[in-house]
Amino acid sequence: MNDIALFVEDHAHRVVVGALVRRIAEERGIVVRLQWRSATGGHGRVAQQLARYVRDLKVQGGHPPDMIVVATDANCQGFRKRVRGVTPGDAPAPIVLAVPDPHVERWLLLDGAAFKAVFGHGCKAPDRKCDRNRYKALLIAAIHAAGRTPLLGGIEYAEDIIRNMDIDRAASADASLRSFVDDLRHTFRNR
Repeated sequence: MNDIALFVEDHAHRVVVGALVRRIAEERGIVVRLQWRSATGGHGRVAQQLARYVRDLKVQGGHPPDMIVVATDANCQGFRKRVRGVTPGDAPAPIVLAVPDPHVERWLLLDGAAFKAVFGHGCKAPDRKCDRNRYKALLIAAIHAAGRTPLLGGIEYAEDIIRNMDIDRAASADASLRSFVDDLRHTFRNR
């Protein structure tokens, strides 16, 4: 059993990143237990909670997780700028970063075949533009076009989409997803 501590900025990250971690672990034949350490409060809260967690593990001891996953949207700031100050250099376990660029909802729209498997109607992979609510709106519109009404902004379908996703095809369309998938697979392989 691999214990994974996760620090994410909101509910959408919790659902999407959690589903991706479980899916990649399953493809590797690895059993995981997800330990949600922070799942609300945005980017600043993620950094604060992660720093506190690492400090507490050092001071209080205890069993560190096998891996730490940190997820925060790039928000059009780029990977390096967004993770600056988020990852402590003295973490007790490997850190895997999920930094959707620009937002996590875009990842759900990258594989039209997975979308079609869930909704009976495909979607077009969106281009990459910096607009805060663009991908939330595109996800909702794609679900409406398939004849469904998203009650939670479409995130309620994330696990189904990811279960049907060709992860490598989706990752080939988005460098931020590719980075997360590659790092996660590499870390699992080296455990």
